[in-house]
Amino acid sequence: MRGRRKWLGFVPTRLHFLRFSSSTSFDPPPVRHLRRVVVTGVGMVTPLGCGVKTTWKRLIEGECGVRAISPDDLKMNSFDPEVKLYTFDQLTSKVAAIVPCGSSSGEFDEELWLNSKEHRSIARFIGYALCAVDEALKDANWMPTDQDEKEQTGVSLGAGTGSISDILEASRMICEKNIRRLSPFFIPRILINMASGHVSMKYGFQGPNHSSVTACATGAHSIGDAARMIQFGDTDVMVAGGTEASIDALSIAGFCRLRALSTKYNSKPHEASRPFDCGRDGFVIGEGSGVMVLEELEHARKRGAKIYAELHGYGTSGDAHHITQPHIGGRGAVLAMIRALKQSGLHPSQVDYINAHATSTPLGDAAEANAIKSVFSDHATSGALSLSSTKGAIGHLLGAAGAVEAIFTVLAIHHGIAPLTLNLSGPDPVFSGGYMPLTTSKEMPIKAALSNSFGFGGTNSCLLFTSTN
Repeated sequence: MRGRRKWLGFVPTRLHFLRFSSSTSFDPPPVRHLRRVVVTGVGMVTPLGCGVKTTWKRLIEGECGVRAISPDDLKMNSFDPEVKLYTFDQLTSKVAAIVPCGSSSGEFDEELWLNSKEHRSIARFIGYALCAVDEALKDANWMPTDQDEKEQTGVSLGAGTGSISDILEASRMICEKNIRRLSPFFIPRILINMASGHVSMKYGFQGPNHSSVTACATGAHSIGDAARMIQFGDTDVMVAGGTEASIDALSIAGFCRLRALSTKYNSKPHEASRPFDCGRDGFVIGEGSGVMVLEELEHARKRGAKIYAELHGYGTSGDAHHITQPHIGGRGAVLAMIRALKQSGLHPSQVDYINAHATSTPLGDAAEANAIKSVFSDHATSGALSLSSTKGAIGHLLGAAGAVEAIFTVLAIHHGIAPLTLNLSGPDPVFSGGYMPLTTSKEMPIKAALSNSFGFGGTNSCLLFTSTN
């Protein structure tokens, strides 16, 4: 029957469809009780080092991963040397938070993750993700070999920009009329969902394969979305987080033209990223990856897994205001935090610590500070709520920021230490009395903590973690 589909030998007509639609009714979907989600493994690659142990130690001790950049950091080695030097000279911001590379402990091994023949389809942002995933899975002791377990393990990894350096290199080939040299792996290298794809293929995970792209809120949305997949019974385990490799000429130039980057501290790189400080003048671009293993609570208990914390609430919102600037009152941030609190069932006064998104921009930091003050009111101004932004140490990791900072929040709960805000010497006037970001790491019991992440386009995400002890 040309033009018709056969269903098991039955050829439906329009009349049959009308009969079905008018006479058939369905019961509502079965009621599902939301399942609890816990963190059982963490892994990261950051400007403070490769690995959770190295990064956390340097973070709480007040070290900084920001440094001056050189022409060789621009990923322009195939360009004419004069073009590379000219491009470098034109950049108004000459500091960045770059992942340390090498073969020593605490360094990202490019030979292992990027340079083998089998890795021709793996761009740097994918390599960072694979490295962080490897650590997280080992930390969680989750390397399933059983087919059912693989089918119940999914991946949710996002990025903000993907591989801009590959696009820059391809553009050079076009300008030089040398398009025949374009790699057949060009498209697979720049697709943001390929981070999730490579992880899924490497480990055989056949659960949900998801990739969020929400600018600088990507990592947080990836974790929150993954948690909901577990809550609703789609899967038992999710490998979730964000990744970014944004240190290249085009990315830096683009943010320079937006006037988003710090330019006053080119001669003092360690002082350039200064969240909540009166001397802040823009963010420091960074790179890296953060990955969590999320797991259904009873599944984790049954196998005796180590549990860092529970993901108790996830709130999202939109500013509906401006493509890059937040609303000065932080109304989108307020909504995201309120929704995370509502989902968790916690009262604002029960939150002990907030890892702020604060990127060191004049507008963004003030807006978030106002939002936190609005939501937490007396709890914030009394000094009972600890607050910090860890971007003073690692810069702004864009699509990886939310995931890395969510891990910092989980580690704060796990170790009972709230990390400091680096370079805060003159706090913004919005702060006064007991409402003040931490300037030294603080040992304290942390039972509940928030991690905020906001992105261009007015997208906001808030993750609320709690202790399981």
